[in-house]
Amino acid sequence: MDETALRALVQRIIKEELDPDRIPIGVSNHHIHLTEADFNTLFPNQEMTVLKPLKQPKEFASKQTVDIVGPKGTIKHVRVLGPCRAHSQVEIARSEALNIGVPAPIRLSGHLDGAPSVKLVTPDGEVTVQGVIIAKRHIHMSNEDAKRFGVKLGDTVSVEVQSQDRRTIYNDVICRPREDFVLEMHIDTDEANAANVDGNTFGKIVKA
Repeated sequence: MDETALRALVQRIIKEELDPDRIPIGVSNHHIHLTEADFNTLFPNQEMTVLKPLKQPKEFASKQTVDIVGPKGTIKHVRVLGPCRAHSQVEIARSEALNIGVPAPIRLSGHLDGAPSVKLVTPDGEVTVQGVIIAKRHIHMSNEDAKRFGVKLGDTVSVEVQSQDRRTIYNDVICRPREDFVLEMHIDTDEANAANVDGNTFGKIVKA
């Protein structure tokens, strides 16, 4: 690489690093949230054990996994996320929902009315959970981020993502500001694979 090309590369990297409007893209793999009662049924005499912390405050991936059993198939070893919640919830990609025969709707987390049920199985127990969804793409952000972007809770925006060899614009992205949230847009594995998104991909809200 000659000096001119190197200088241009350095300037581009500096500009990207200092750009306050870029949004990290987080790829959300299939996962499960459990109530304390369901956790105790699936993992009797165990405590939920932290495998690694997640980006959002107090959330973590646990060491515990379960199998999701649908009418047509099973997804093995799906990670349980902590801490426990008031309602158990299963989040999978659309391709996975088709594979196991579950008509999962596209919903925000916690919006479970009418969502179908699946069986969750471990070597020590099983439960049936009503609450299988395909997570609607969304952006976690702090209240300060929301002010900077000019959005409020529930607003819908479009986000342009420039990954290697593929430019994608995601529409219908829901804004989810909260005082303690860390800025990150969440998409599922189907969406990420289609757009060639990896852990170093960033997006920008497209201004109308």
